[in-house]
Amino acid sequence: MHSIISKYNVPGPRYTSYPTVPYWDEENFSLKDWKRTLQQSFKESNSSEGISLYIHLPYCESMCTFCGCNKRITKNHKVEVPYIQLVIQEFKLYTELFQERPKIKQLHLGGGTPTFFSAEHLDRLLCGLFTLADKAPNFEFSFEGHPNNTTTAHLETLASHGFKRVCYGVQDYNLKVQKAINRIQPYENVKTATENAYSAGFTSVGHDIIYGLPFQTLVDVINTIDKTISLQPDRIAYYSYAHVPWIKGNGQRGFNNNDLPSAALKREQYEAGKNKLIEAGYVEIGMDHFALKTDSLYKAQHNGTIHRNFMGYCDSKTQVMIGLGVSAIGDSWYSFAQNVKNIEAYEKLIVNKILPISKGHILTSEDLKVRMHILNLMCTFKTEWNHHEQYLAKIPDILTKLKELQADGLIILTEGSVEITEKGRPFLRNVCMPFDLRLQQKQPDRPLFSMTV
Repeated sequence: MHSIISKYNVPGPRYTSYPTVPYWDEENFSLKDWKRTLQQSFKESNSSEGISLYIHLPYCESMCTFCGCNKRITKNHKVEVPYIQLVIQEFKLYTELFQERPKIKQLHLGGGTPTFFSAEHLDRLLCGLFTLADKAPNFEFSFEGHPNNTTTAHLETLASHGFKRVCYGVQDYNLKVQKAINRIQPYENVKTATENAYSAGFTSVGHDIIYGLPFQTLVDVINTIDKTISLQPDRIAYYSYAHVPWIKGNGQRGFNNNDLPSAALKREQYEAGKNKLIEAGYVEIGMDHFALKTDSLYKAQHNGTIHRNFMGYCDSKTQVMIGLGVSAIGDSWYSFAQNVKNIEAYEKLIVNKILPISKGHILTSEDLKVRMHILNLMCTFKTEWNHHEQYLAKIPDILTKLKELQADGLIILTEGSVEITEKGRPFLRNVCMPFDLRLQQKQPDRPLFSMTV
Protein backbone atom coordinates (compact mmCIF):
# COMPACT_ATOMS: atom_id res chain seq x y z
CA MET A 1 0.00 0.00 0.00
CA HIS A 2 2.89 2.38 0.74
CA SER A 3 4.08 2.19 -2.87
CA ILE A 4 0.56 3.03 -4.11
CA ILE A 5 0.43 5.99 -1.72
CA SER A 6 3.79 7.27 -2.95
CA LYS A 7 2.69 6.87 -6.56
CA TYR A 8 -0.57 8.78 -6.23
CA ASN A 9 0.33 11.34 -3.58
CA VAL A 10 0.39 14.29 -5.96
CA PRO A 11 -1.11 17.80 -5.84
CA GLY A 12 -4.75 17.71 -6.86
CA PRO A 13 -8.07 19.58 -6.51
CA ARG A 14 -10.74 18.74 -3.93
CA TYR A 15 -13.42 19.31 -6.60
CA THR A 16 -15.99 21.47 -4.87
CA SER A 17 -16.44 22.80 -8.40
CA TYR A 18 -15.52 22.16 -11.99
CA PRO A 19 -13.66 23.95 -13.39
CA THR A 20 -11.65 24.50 -10.23
CA VAL A 21 -11.06 28.14 -9.30
CA PRO A 22 -7.45 28.36 -10.63
CA TYR A 23 -8.73 27.29 -14.06
CA TRP A 24 -11.56 29.78 -14.38
CA ASP A 25 -11.56 31.72 -17.66
CA GLU A 26 -11.62 35.19 -16.11
CA GLU A 27 -10.95 37.01 -19.38
CA ASN A 28 -14.25 35.89 -20.89
CA PHE A 29 -16.31 36.55 -17.76
CA SER A 30 -18.23 39.70 -16.86
CA LEU A 31 -20.61 40.83 -14.14
CA LYS A 32 -23.25 41.12 -16.87
CA ASP A 33 -22.77 37.42 -17.75
CA TRP A 34 -23.06 36.42 -14.09
CA LYS A 35 -26.33 38.32 -13.71
CA ARG A 36 -27.71 36.88 -16.96
CA THR A 37 -26.98 33.24 -16.12
CA LEU A 38 -28.18 33.73 -12.56
CA GLN A 39 -31.51 35.16 -13.73
CA GLN A 40 -31.90 32.28 -16.19
CA SER A 41 -31.17 29.63 -13.58
CA PHE A 42 -33.34 31.29 -10.93
CA LYS A 43 -36.26 31.38 -13.36
CA GLU A 44 -35.77 27.68 -14.14
CA SER A 45 -35.49 26.46 -10.56
CA ASN A 46 -36.69 28.78 -7.78
CA SER A 47 -40.32 27.64 -7.79
CA SER A 48 -39.40 23.93 -7.92
CA GLU A 49 -36.40 23.65 -5.62
CA GLY A 50 -35.51 27.07 -4.19
CA ILE A 51 -31.98 28.44 -3.82
CA SER A 52 -29.02 28.02 -1.51
CA LEU A 53 -27.27 30.78 0.41
CA TYR A 54 -23.73 30.61 1.71
CA ILE A 55 -22.84 33.52 3.99
CA HIS A 56 -19.19 34.13 4.78
CA LEU A 57 -18.59 35.67 8.21
CA PRO A 58 -14.83 36.25 8.14
CA TYR A 59 -13.95 37.44 11.64
CA CYS A 60 -11.92 35.40 14.15
CA GLU A 61 -10.40 36.46 17.46
CA SER A 62 -7.25 34.42 16.85
CA MET A 63 -5.42 32.73 13.96
CA CYS A 64 -5.70 28.94 13.66
CA THR A 65 -2.54 27.98 11.79
CA PHE A 66 -4.09 24.98 10.03
CA CYS A 67 -6.72 27.15 8.33
CA GLY A 68 -6.61 28.17 4.67
CA CYS A 69 -9.88 30.17 4.72
CA ASN A 70 -10.27 33.89 4.15
CA LYS A 71 -10.46 35.57 7.57
CA ARG A 72 -9.86 38.83 9.43
CA ILE A 73 -8.31 38.53 12.90
CA THR A 74 -9.65 41.02 15.43
CA LYS A 75 -11.02 41.29 18.96
CA ASN A 76 -13.01 44.38 18.01
CA HIS A 77 -16.65 43.29 18.01
CA LYS A 78 -17.82 46.69 16.81
CA VAL A 79 -17.29 45.30 13.29
CA GLU A 80 -20.29 42.99 13.62
CA VAL A 81 -23.24 45.29 12.84
CA PRO A 82 -21.64 47.14 9.89
CA TYR A 83 -20.69 43.84 8.26
CA ILE A 84 -24.16 42.36 8.77
CA GLN A 85 -25.72 45.45 7.19
CA LEU A 86 -23.48 45.01 4.15
CA VAL A 87 -24.46 41.35 3.74
CA ILE A 88 -28.16 42.22 3.87
CA GLN A 89 -27.61 44.99 1.31
CA GLU A 90 -25.76 42.56 -0.94
CA PHE A 91 -28.64 40.09 -0.80
CA LYS A 92 -31.05 42.92 -1.63
CA LEU A 93 -29.02 43.63 -4.79
CA TYR A 94 -29.56 40.00 -5.80
CA THR A 95 -33.29 39.95 -5.06
CA GLU A 96 -33.71 43.00 -7.28
CA LEU A 97 -32.54 40.86 -10.20
CA PHE A 98 -35.40 38.39 -9.77
CA GLN A 99 -39.07 38.60 -10.68
CA GLU A 100 -40.24 36.72 -7.59
CA ARG A 101 -39.16 36.29 -3.97
CA PRO A 102 -36.43 33.70 -3.52
CA LYS A 103 -37.26 30.53 -1.61
CA ILE A 104 -34.27 29.55 0.49
CA LYS A 105 -33.77 25.77 0.58
CA GLN A 106 -30.28 25.70 2.08
CA LEU A 107 -28.54 28.31 4.20
CA HIS A 108 -25.10 27.92 5.71
CA LEU A 109 -23.14 30.32 7.89
CA GLY A 110 -19.41 29.77 7.41
CA GLY A 111 -16.23 31.59 8.22
CA GLY A 112 -14.09 32.72 9.80
CA THR A 113 -16.00 32.09 13.01
CA PRO A 114 -19.75 32.67 12.70
CA THR A 115 -20.06 32.56 16.48
CA PHE A 116 -17.67 35.52 16.67
CA PHE A 117 -20.94 37.38 16.08
CA SER A 118 -23.29 37.67 19.04
CA ALA A 119 -26.60 35.81 19.07
CA GLU A 120 -28.38 39.15 18.88
CA HIS A 121 -26.47 40.16 15.76
CA LEU A 122 -26.98 36.80 14.04
CA ASP A 123 -30.69 37.24 14.74
CA ARG A 124 -30.47 40.67 13.10
CA LEU A 125 -28.79 39.15 10.04
CA LEU A 126 -31.41 36.44 9.61
CA CYS A 127 -34.36 38.76 10.19
CA GLY A 128 -32.92 41.04 7.52
CA LEU A 129 -32.55 38.21 5.02
CA PHE A 130 -36.09 36.95 5.55
CA THR A 131 -37.64 40.32 4.86
CA LEU A 132 -36.35 39.66 1.33
CA ALA A 133 -36.97 35.91 0.94
CA ASP A 134 -39.12 33.00 2.11
CA LYS A 135 -38.20 29.59 3.44
CA ALA A 136 -38.65 26.74 0.96
CA PRO A 137 -40.43 23.56 2.02
CA ASN A 138 -38.06 21.13 3.75
CA PHE A 139 -35.39 23.82 4.16
CA GLU A 140 -32.09 22.98 5.82
CA PHE A 141 -30.14 25.63 7.71
CA SER A 142 -26.72 25.01 9.27
CA PHE A 143 -23.72 26.80 10.72
CA GLU A 144 -20.11 26.27 11.71
CA GLY A 145 -19.65 26.56 15.47
CA HIS A 146 -16.54 27.04 17.58
CA PRO A 147 -16.86 24.82 20.69
CA ASN A 148 -15.21 27.49 22.85
CA ASN A 149 -17.61 30.31 22.07
CA THR A 150 -20.88 28.78 20.83
CA THR A 151 -23.28 29.76 23.59
CA THR A 152 -26.75 28.53 24.51
CA ALA A 153 -28.00 31.89 23.27
CA HIS A 154 -26.39 31.26 19.84
CA LEU A 155 -28.03 27.83 19.59
CA GLU A 156 -31.46 28.92 20.77
CA THR A 157 -31.47 31.98 18.51
CA LEU A 158 -30.49 30.00 15.43
CA ALA A 159 -32.93 27.22 16.31
CA SER A 160 -35.71 29.81 16.43
CA HIS A 161 -34.95 30.58 12.77
CA GLY A 162 -35.14 26.89 11.82
CA PHE A 163 -31.49 25.86 12.09
CA LYS A 164 -31.19 22.15 12.79
CA ARG A 165 -27.57 21.35 11.98
CA VAL A 166 -24.29 22.56 13.46
CA CYS A 167 -20.75 21.48 12.74
CA TYR A 168 -18.06 21.97 15.37
CA GLY A 169 -14.38 22.22 14.49
CA VAL A 170 -12.57 19.73 16.73
CA GLN A 171 -9.43 18.87 14.73
CA ASP A 172 -7.48 16.96 17.47
CA TYR A 173 -7.53 16.61 21.27
CA ASN A 174 -3.76 16.37 21.86
CA LEU A 175 -2.55 19.56 23.56
CA LYS A 176 0.78 19.61 21.69
CA VAL A 177 -1.05 19.47 18.36
CA GLN A 178 -3.55 22.08 19.51
CA LYS A 179 -0.74 24.45 20.47
CA ALA A 180 0.92 23.96 17.09
CA ILE A 181 -2.27 24.90 15.25
CA ASN A 182 -3.24 27.57 17.83
CA ARG A 183 -6.63 25.93 18.46
CA ILE A 184 -6.86 24.92 22.13
CA GLN A 185 -10.22 23.49 23.13
CA PRO A 186 -10.62 20.77 25.77
CA TYR A 187 -12.84 17.74 25.22
CA GLU A 188 -15.16 19.09 27.92
CA ASN A 189 -15.88 22.19 25.82
CA VAL A 190 -16.78 20.06 22.79
CA LYS A 191 -18.94 17.78 24.94
CA THR A 192 -20.83 20.75 26.40
CA ALA A 193 -21.32 22.39 22.99
CA THR A 194 -22.60 19.11 21.52
CA GLU A 195 -25.04 18.47 24.35
CA ASN A 196 -26.26 22.07 24.27
CA ALA A 197 -27.03 21.78 20.55
CA TYR A 198 -29.25 18.76 21.08
CA SER A 199 -30.93 20.47 24.03
CA ALA A 200 -31.69 23.49 21.84
CA GLY A 201 -33.45 21.26 19.29
CA PHE A 202 -30.71 20.62 16.73
CA THR A 203 -31.16 17.23 15.07
CA SER A 204 -27.76 16.91 13.38
CA VAL A 205 -24.46 17.70 15.09
CA GLY A 206 -21.22 17.27 13.18
CA HIS A 207 -17.59 17.22 14.26
CA ASP A 208 -14.68 18.15 11.99
CA ILE A 209 -11.52 16.12 12.60
CA ILE A 210 -8.23 16.58 10.76
CA TYR A 211 -5.46 14.03 10.33
CA GLY A 212 -1.95 14.82 9.14
CA LEU A 213 -1.54 17.81 11.47
CA PRO A 214 1.88 18.90 12.80
CA PHE A 215 3.23 16.63 15.56
CA GLN A 216 0.13 14.41 15.27
CA THR A 217 0.77 10.71 15.90
CA LEU A 218 -1.31 7.64 15.16
CA VAL A 219 -2.13 7.42 18.88
CA ASP A 220 -3.38 11.02 18.79
CA VAL A 221 -5.77 10.29 15.94
CA ILE A 222 -7.10 7.14 17.60
CA ASN A 223 -7.62 9.01 20.87
CA THR A 224 -9.48 11.81 19.08
CA ILE A 225 -11.68 9.34 17.20
CA ASP A 226 -12.48 7.42 20.42
CA LYS A 227 -13.50 10.62 22.20
CA THR A 228 -15.55 11.69 19.19
CA ILE A 229 -17.40 8.37 19.07
CA SER A 230 -18.21 8.73 22.78
CA LEU A 231 -20.24 11.86 21.93
CA GLN A 232 -22.02 10.20 18.97
CA PRO A 233 -22.19 13.17 16.59
CA ASP A 234 -24.48 12.48 13.63
CA ARG A 235 -21.85 13.43 11.05
CA ILE A 236 -18.08 13.44 11.04
CA ALA A 237 -15.95 15.27 8.49
CA TYR A 238 -12.59 13.51 8.59
CA TYR A 239 -10.26 15.73 6.58
CA SER A 240 -6.69 15.35 5.43
CA TYR A 241 -4.78 18.44 6.50
CA ALA A 242 -4.26 20.59 3.41
CA HIS A 243 -0.83 22.18 3.68
CA VAL A 244 -0.98 25.20 1.37
CA PRO A 245 1.31 27.83 2.91
CA TRP A 246 1.61 29.67 -0.42
CA ILE A 247 -1.97 30.95 -0.14
CA LYS A 248 -1.91 34.66 0.61
CA GLY A 249 -2.96 35.46 4.16
CA ASN A 250 -2.58 31.86 5.32
CA GLY A 251 -0.97 31.25 8.70
CA GLN A 252 0.43 27.83 7.79
CA ARG A 253 4.04 28.99 8.07
CA GLY A 254 3.96 28.63 11.87
CA PHE A 255 5.59 25.19 11.74
CA ASN A 256 8.06 23.32 9.54
CA ASN A 257 7.31 20.70 6.89
CA ASN A 258 9.39 18.30 8.99
CA ASP A 259 6.77 18.60 11.76
CA LEU A 260 4.12 17.06 9.51
CA PRO A 261 3.41 13.30 9.32
CA SER A 262 4.63 11.50 6.22
CA ALA A 263 2.15 10.54 3.49
CA ALA A 264 2.34 6.90 4.63
CA LEU A 265 1.61 7.85 8.26
CA LYS A 266 -1.27 10.09 7.15
CA ARG A 267 -2.78 7.15 5.29
CA GLU A 268 -2.31 4.95 8.37
CA GLN A 269 -4.00 7.62 10.50
CA TYR A 270 -6.92 7.78 8.11
CA GLU A 271 -7.41 4.02 7.86
CA ALA A 272 -7.25 3.57 11.65
CA GLY A 273 -9.81 6.31 12.18
CA LYS A 274 -12.03 5.06 9.36
CA ASN A 275 -12.07 1.52 10.72
CA LYS A 276 -13.03 2.73 14.18
CA LEU A 277 -15.83 4.89 12.80
CA ILE A 278 -17.25 2.04 10.71
CA GLU A 279 -17.10 -0.30 13.74
CA ALA A 280 -19.07 2.34 15.67
CA GLY A 281 -21.85 2.38 13.06
CA TYR A 282 -20.80 5.25 10.82
CA VAL A 283 -21.04 4.93 7.04
CA GLU A 284 -18.48 6.45 4.66
CA ILE A 285 -20.08 9.18 2.54
CA GLY A 286 -18.24 10.34 -0.57
CA MET A 287 -14.84 11.78 0.31
CA ASP A 288 -13.84 12.64 3.90
CA HIS A 289 -17.32 12.24 5.39
CA PHE A 290 -19.04 9.73 7.67
CA ALA A 291 -22.61 9.69 8.97
CA LEU A 292 -24.89 7.60 11.13
CA LYS A 293 -27.69 5.86 9.25
CA THR A 294 -30.18 8.11 11.04
CA ASP A 295 -28.64 11.25 9.54
CA SER A 296 -30.03 12.95 6.44
CA LEU A 297 -26.64 12.85 4.65
CA TYR A 298 -26.62 9.05 4.76
CA LYS A 299 -30.23 8.99 3.57
CA ALA A 300 -29.33 11.33 0.71
CA GLN A 301 -26.52 9.03 -0.41
CA HIS A 302 -28.81 6.02 -0.07
CA ASN A 303 -31.59 7.53 -2.21
CA GLY A 304 -29.27 9.21 -4.74
CA THR A 305 -29.98 12.87 -3.95
CA ILE A 306 -26.58 13.72 -2.45
CA HIS A 307 -24.82 16.70 -4.02
CA ARG A 308 -21.47 18.46 -3.69
CA ASN A 309 -20.78 22.16 -4.09
CA PHE A 310 -18.74 24.94 -2.49
CA MET A 311 -20.42 24.15 0.84
CA GLY A 312 -19.23 20.53 0.62
CA TYR A 313 -21.62 17.57 0.59
CA CYS A 314 -25.32 18.48 0.75
CA ASP A 315 -28.50 16.48 1.24
CA SER A 316 -29.98 17.82 -2.00
CA LYS A 317 -29.15 19.99 -4.99
CA THR A 318 -30.24 23.50 -5.80
CA GLN A 319 -29.45 24.93 -9.21
CA VAL A 320 -28.71 28.36 -7.74
CA MET A 321 -26.30 29.04 -4.90
CA ILE A 322 -25.63 32.66 -3.94
CA GLY A 323 -22.54 33.49 -1.94
CA LEU A 324 -22.78 36.53 0.34
CA GLY A 325 -19.91 38.25 2.12
CA VAL A 326 -16.22 38.64 1.34
CA SER A 327 -14.66 35.85 -0.78
CA ALA A 328 -17.96 33.93 -0.97
CA ILE A 329 -18.53 31.97 -4.19
CA GLY A 330 -21.84 31.72 -6.02
CA ASP A 331 -22.97 29.13 -8.56
CA SER A 332 -25.71 29.67 -11.15
CA TRP A 333 -24.99 26.18 -12.58
CA TYR A 334 -24.02 27.87 -15.83
CA SER A 335 -21.41 30.09 -14.19
CA PHE A 336 -19.41 30.73 -11.02
CA ALA A 337 -18.61 34.05 -9.38
CA GLN A 338 -16.43 34.95 -6.40
CA ASN A 339 -16.64 38.07 -4.29
CA VAL A 340 -13.70 40.34 -3.50
CA LYS A 341 -11.65 39.13 -0.54
CA ASN A 342 -10.90 42.47 1.08
CA ILE A 343 -13.53 43.78 3.51
CA GLU A 344 -12.91 47.44 2.66
CA ALA A 345 -13.23 46.78 -1.09
CA TYR A 346 -16.39 44.76 -0.43
CA GLU A 347 -17.90 47.64 1.54
CA LYS A 348 -17.08 50.19 -1.14
CA LEU A 349 -18.83 48.19 -3.86
CA ILE A 350 -21.91 47.41 -1.78
CA VAL A 351 -22.31 51.05 -0.74
CA ASN A 352 -22.26 51.94 -4.44
CA LYS A 353 -24.93 49.28 -5.13
CA ILE A 354 -22.55 47.10 -7.17
CA LEU A 355 -22.39 43.34 -6.71
CA PRO A 356 -18.90 42.79 -5.23
CA ILE A 357 -17.73 40.20 -7.78
CA SER A 358 -13.99 39.97 -8.38
CA LYS A 359 -13.83 37.06 -10.85
CA GLY A 360 -15.81 34.21 -12.33
CA HIS A 361 -16.26 31.65 -15.07
CA ILE A 362 -18.93 30.87 -17.65
CA LEU A 363 -19.20 27.11 -18.17
CA THR A 364 -18.95 25.79 -21.73
CA SER A 365 -20.98 22.80 -22.93
CA GLU A 366 -17.85 20.68 -22.40
CA ASP A 367 -17.43 22.07 -18.87
CA LEU A 368 -21.00 21.06 -18.01
CA LYS A 369 -20.39 17.47 -19.12
CA VAL A 370 -17.11 17.22 -17.24
CA ARG A 371 -18.78 18.72 -14.19
CA MET A 372 -21.45 16.01 -14.34
CA HIS A 373 -18.86 13.21 -14.43
CA ILE A 374 -16.79 14.64 -11.57
CA LEU A 375 -19.94 15.18 -9.48
CA ASN A 376 -20.98 11.58 -10.15
CA LEU A 377 -17.60 10.28 -9.01
CA MET A 378 -17.46 12.52 -5.94
CA CYS A 379 -20.99 11.60 -4.83
CA THR A 380 -21.55 8.01 -6.01
CA PHE A 381 -18.04 6.70 -6.86
CA LYS A 382 -19.05 5.95 -10.45
CA THR A 383 -19.98 7.57 -13.75
CA GLU A 384 -20.84 6.47 -17.29
CA TRP A 385 -20.96 7.88 -20.81
CA ASN A 386 -23.23 5.53 -22.74
CA HIS A 387 -25.54 8.30 -23.95
CA HIS A 388 -24.81 11.26 -26.20
CA GLU A 389 -25.39 13.87 -23.50
CA GLN A 390 -22.78 12.12 -21.31
CA TYR A 391 -20.13 11.55 -23.96
CA LEU A 392 -16.98 13.66 -24.24
CA ALA A 393 -14.78 13.84 -27.32
CA LYS A 394 -11.80 13.28 -25.01
CA ILE A 395 -13.13 9.99 -23.60
CA PRO A 396 -10.46 7.91 -25.43
CA ASP A 397 -7.71 10.03 -23.83
CA ILE A 398 -9.42 9.80 -20.43
CA LEU A 399 -9.63 6.00 -20.76
CA THR A 400 -5.91 5.85 -21.49
CA LYS A 401 -5.13 7.81 -18.32
CA LEU A 402 -7.47 5.60 -16.28
CA LYS A 403 -5.75 2.36 -17.36
CA GLU A 404 -3.02 2.69 -14.75
CA LEU A 405 -5.57 3.22 -11.98
CA GLN A 406 -7.31 0.09 -13.23
CA ALA A 407 -4.05 -1.87 -13.18
CA ASP A 408 -3.54 -0.86 -9.54
CA GLY A 409 -7.00 -2.12 -8.59
CA LEU A 410 -8.38 1.34 -7.79
CA ILE A 411 -11.19 1.32 -10.38
CA ILE A 412 -13.33 -1.00 -12.48
CA LEU A 413 -13.18 0.29 -16.04
CA THR A 414 -15.31 -0.49 -19.10
CA GLU A 415 -15.66 1.23 -22.46
CA GLY A 416 -18.67 3.10 -21.13
CA SER A 417 -18.14 3.54 -17.39
CA VAL A 418 -15.79 3.72 -14.44
CA GLU A 419 -16.47 2.69 -10.86
CA ILE A 420 -14.15 3.25 -7.91
CA THR A 421 -13.35 0.15 -5.87
CA GLU A 422 -13.18 0.02 -2.07
CA LYS A 423 -9.38 0.04 -2.38
CA GLY A 424 -9.60 3.09 -4.65
CA ARG A 425 -11.81 5.30 -2.46
CA PRO A 426 -8.87 7.00 -0.70
CA PHE A 427 -7.70 8.05 -4.18
CA LEU A 428 -11.00 9.56 -5.31
CA ARG A 429 -9.36 12.87 -6.26
CA ASN A 430 -6.84 11.00 -8.43
CA VAL A 431 -9.67 9.23 -10.29
CA CYS A 432 -11.36 12.56 -11.01
CA MET A 433 -8.21 14.20 -12.36
CA PRO A 434 -8.16 12.43 -15.78
CA PHE A 435 -11.65 13.87 -16.40
CA ASP A 436 -10.40 17.36 -15.50
CA LEU A 437 -9.75 18.46 -19.07
CA ARG A 438 -8.62 21.95 -18.13
CA LEU A 439 -6.03 20.52 -15.74
CA GLN A 440 -4.89 18.01 -18.39
CA GLN A 441 -4.56 20.75 -21.02
CA LYS A 442 -2.42 22.94 -18.79
CA GLN A 443 -0.57 21.43 -15.86
CA PRO A 444 0.22 24.06 -13.21
CA ASP A 445 3.71 25.55 -13.14
CA ARG A 446 3.38 26.69 -9.50
CA PRO A 447 1.74 25.26 -6.34
CA LEU A 448 -2.05 25.35 -6.58
CA PHE A 449 -3.44 22.34 -4.74
CA SER A 450 -2.85 20.29 -1.62
CA MET A 451 -1.56 16.71 -1.86
CA THR A 452 -4.19 14.09 -2.62
CA VAL A 453 -3.13 11.71 0.18
